[in-house]
Amino acid sequence: MPEPVDYVPFETTTAHAADGARPAAPPALERLHDVPVELAVEIGRTRMTVRAALALGPGSIVTLDRLAGEPVDLLVNGRPIARGEVVVIDEEFGLRITEVVGAGAEPAAAPALDPEPEPSPAVAEVLGEAVPVA
Repeated sequence: MPEPVDYVPFETTTAHAADGARPAAPPALERLHDVPVELAVEIGRTRMTVRAALALGPGSIVTLDRLAGEPVDLLVNGRPIARGEVVVIDEEFGLRITEVVGAGAEPAAAPALDPEPEPSPAVAEVLGEAVPVA
């Protein structure tokens, strides 16, 4: 049986002015406060052929273009606004913001691949193809 885990209650934090009061938003932006936006956290990307994607199944591992421990992107409506580290809060995932990115920032792109990359040995095994071992 797993050992019990003690959880620390989560308190939402936001940036505040030095005196503890919230800075006033410019009047033009106040009209947008209630407009819903979609936030997404992107841990990485990859590219593969349709054949390789169709071969995915339970137990398949998809390698992403980021290393474990690297900051992840926070996207608002598909545009990056910040980077941070993934945390677990009361059995749910969260994001601790470590950097706010500039307006011209793009999310980390998948590495450039050949148009028809060779399948990895695991994918080739699923597809029944012979793959030379390097």
